[in-house]
Amino acid sequence: MPNMSLKKNEMPVQDPQVRNHNFNEVALGYTEEQALDEAARCLNCKNKPCVGECPVAIDIPGFIAKIREKDYEGAYQIINRSSSLPAVCGRVCPQETQCESKCVRGIKGEPVAIGRLERFVADWHNAHATEKAQAPESNGHKVAIVGAGPSGLTCAGDLAKMGYQVSVFEALHLAGGVLVYGIPEFRLPKAIVQKEVDTLKELGVKVETNTVIGRTLTIDELFEDGFEAVFIGSGAGLPRFMNIPGENLKGVYSANEFLTRVNLMKAYRDGSSTPIQHAKNVAVVGGGNVAMDAARCAKRLGAENVYIVYRRSEAEMPARAEEVEHAKEEGIIFKVLTNPTEILGDEHKFVSGMKCVEMELGEPDESGRRRPVVKPDSEFLLDVDCVVMSIGTSPNPLIRNTTKGLETNRRGCIVTEEETGLTSREGVYAGGDAVTGAATVILAMGAGKKAAKAIDEYIRSK
Repeated sequence: MPNMSLKKNEMPVQDPQVRNHNFNEVALGYTEEQALDEAARCLNCKNKPCVGECPVAIDIPGFIAKIREKDYEGAYQIINRSSSLPAVCGRVCPQETQCESKCVRGIKGEPVAIGRLERFVADWHNAHATEKAQAPESNGHKVAIVGAGPSGLTCAGDLAKMGYQVSVFEALHLAGGVLVYGIPEFRLPKAIVQKEVDTLKELGVKVETNTVIGRTLTIDELFEDGFEAVFIGSGAGLPRFMNIPGENLKGVYSANEFLTRVNLMKAYRDGSSTPIQHAKNVAVVGGGNVAMDAARCAKRLGAENVYIVYRRSEAEMPARAEEVEHAKEEGIIFKVLTNPTEILGDEHKFVSGMKCVEMELGEPDESGRRRPVVKPDSEFLLDVDCVVMSIGTSPNPLIRNTTKGLETNRRGCIVTEEETGLTSREGVYAGGDAVTGAATVILAMGAGKKAAKAIDEYIRSK
């Protein structure tokens, strides 16, 4: 019998006043009983509207039907046909604006908790599976992947399953890209990312870390080394700043630097060799998921007051509603309709405060959102000793500056064909944040999947 409850099963979580002092995972995951009860809410619609909104086209009703049968490994295998990173997606994918937004159960109640069920299945597989993934027979063709983030790993996994000899070149010392340097441990444990990477290695994917494409090797040299196609999934790691006075003071971070020190370099651990400021009052400028991550990390590092400073209202915040809710529960203070104008420093050039103005919403801009304008005579001083700028990123110019004939747009993003990911260079494909600018993990994965299909067709045509 279907479960016709209008509400999804709640996700068990750590108590907010406990978790804001540790880096353990906030969401604890469904029990088997909860997963079975939630799976029973799925109506197994014939036209599968949820699948159409999944960037990697997972057979969602199919894997949920397997959960109802208690065939959890079968459910995992259905997900694994479409996604190389199911345990990751079950945690960080914005299902509420994608698959769950089209769920029929959401018309008169809450949609089926698709993401939570995906996480349950992936975690069950990781806890119980004993057999390693089997590498298919090689087809003799070589493909290079630049960047071991979500788009690159997805492209690598799909090509490896087709029999390609795939080498992934990663600038950092660990594979995972934003999954390891950007998303905090309390949202995505790094052991889970490593497990997904290890599975790809079992499929035959080679991962070359500490290799900066554009310095260690160029795109042209990859072709000279025998690679027949190249996929660029190098992300968007170049931070933006506001260009206001005081941004060069000690205690001002880009969100990328701050989160890399915390997540990749483990600055939160006792005895860590990576320096990071343990500030008393922290302002995080921005309203996206990255801003929420930085603010919640600052709180866990011991800050007494952490402010989200955002120039629009909460309704315009691009962060996931769940991340905003979790941040509020953990004591993060939201100062919306507020914009910094200057960062103040003391005689030693450390941050000693931040001048701000209040904003109000005017007419819509080109994005459709109401443009914030300064409220007259509203300047005030925010007492902070650390500022984290989280106002967006753009692709690093290194690859475009060292690759002839690679077309980019005015934002520095690589220009590609929408359906294939093909760039202006023959045999060179790209996807993820390097093409779109900073976006979601699942959209980057979708781009990697699309490019893998196109690369296979390109090499076969030769």
